Amino acid sequence: MAKSARQANRRDPDRTRNAVLAAAQAEFAANGLSGARVDAIARRARANKRMIYHYFGSKTGLYLAALERVYEDLRGTERTLDLARLPPAAAIRRLVEFTFDYSRAHPEMISLINNENLHRARHLRQSRKVQDLHSPFVQLIDGILKRGVASGVFRAGLSPIELYITIAALSYFYLSNNWTLSVIFGRDLGADAALRRRKRHNIDMILHAIRA
Repeated sequence: MAKSARQANRRDPDRTRNAVLAAAQAEFAANGLSGARVDAIARRARANKRMIYHYFGSKTGLYLAALERVYEDLRGTERTLDLARLPPAAAIRRLVEFTFDYSRAHPEMISLINNENLHRARHLRQSRKVQDLHSPFVQLIDGILKRGVASGVFRAGLSPIELYITIAALSYFYLSNNWTLSVIFGRDLGADAALRRRKRHNIDMILHAIRA
């Protein structure tokens, strides 16, 4: 079975690359850049180790590609929300909901971002792709805010970058620190009911903050 999978991968380079990147995300999220092993990634992906180096050049190159894939998947899924077609308040509400739900469903994203922050974004700084992904997203949020100001729903002077950082922070902190916060406050903040309450809280906080 493993041999046939490797043969299929050799015949389909795109599938191989995607399998390697998915395996790399899991391995780097679990062990960080220094602790991750290319051998383990090859086993997860059922790929040839030499093929991995052929595609990505080095372990560090694979790590950066895995980081880029995290942001590509996030921004790509956000595009399916079609926020530009929603009324301004509904668009921001949907973005807050999505950010929380997506972060909850992808703990590997949080782990990888945490790890790269430990490296002070040394690797991400080398990526042109990530900056290119975020530019249209900032423009999208700016357009929603301008529509909201024009219709009297939002107050003027809001920064799309500052707003998005706040939206992301509300989800990121709660989810990335869920275990320690649960111990500190003596309650299961990872329970379904607690997560639903937190998402509603995030929505209320953001909408109240930007309301005209």
